[in-house]
Amino acid sequence: MSAKRITSFGIWMVPSRYIGIPESNRSDFCFKKGANMDDYLSFAKDLAYEAGAIMKKYFGQNPDASFKEDETIVTVADKEINSLVIAKVKAAYPGHAVDGEEESHGEKTEYVWVCDPIDGTNPFAMQLPVSVFSLALVVDGESVVGVVYDPYCDKLYTAVKGHGAFVNDAPLQVSANGFSKRVRMNVDWWSDAEYDTLAAMHQLSRDKGVYLLYPGSTTHAAVLVAEGAFVASVFPGTKGKNVDIAAAKVIVEEAGGKVTDIFGEEQRYDGDIRGAIVSNGIVHDDIVQYMKAELSKEKV
Repeated sequence: MSAKRITSFGIWMVPSRYIGIPESNRSDFCFKKGANMDDYLSFAKDLAYEAGAIMKKYFGQNPDASFKEDETIVTVADKEINSLVIAKVKAAYPGHAVDGEEESHGEKTEYVWVCDPIDGTNPFAMQLPVSVFSLALVVDGESVVGVVYDPYCDKLYTAVKGHGAFVNDAPLQVSANGFSKRVRMNVDWWSDAEYDTLAAMHQLSRDKGVYLLYPGSTTHAAVLVAEGAFVASVFPGTKGKNVDIAAAKVIVEEAGGKVTDIFGEEQRYDGDIRGAIVSNGIVHDDIVQYMKAELSKEKV
């Protein structure tokens, strides 16, 4: 159950847990802290469009790509966007920190802007248009503002905790489907991933019939869950991988979905994470069970 409300964010669906509860009594960050969410969201949206312009500037131009120490790829576009985010945050919010995939700024603080300048750098370098820009404001470990921008389709996914989720100002809603051969989900995996999501989800697919896809961007796949295109996405990332999930966390949950670590537990997004399960909520427990079953095999 939900209700419509008109705010400075536009028309949004009030989550059922808020109906009949005065804003002063709600426990969410944006009501407790009295923070100016309009300013934070506007800042993040403007920055997303600037980042998208940089992505399009370099896309298809064989951007200078190299491999980092962890053998993941980085391009000149990643670095330029990450530097832009740091410069903008320093100017607008000098007391805030930036946790970026390519570069970070500031001391550990309650307010952290978590950024993945280009999620899906490999396909970006291959001239495949599936990458996105991701930015979240994380306060005391909790994602409270999230923005993801797909510059190729000009789709801006946004959310503020307690205020719903949107794509280009249209409300987002997760799928109401359970597992079947007619639905799709994303699975991320790489050779040295800490959690074997691929084995677990292959078994789930054989048992439940769900169609597995991997478009090439973890964050893009997550907002496709928010949009209802995927019922779920499973991600094995740990060290430094909060940048892939922080913005998606608030967007998916404000669209009615659920985001946890790989074990089905809540986690902080201002540091390393324990993978992620992103879902419409309906299939979440099934995925957790399959992941736990696979991880128990690995310990034998």
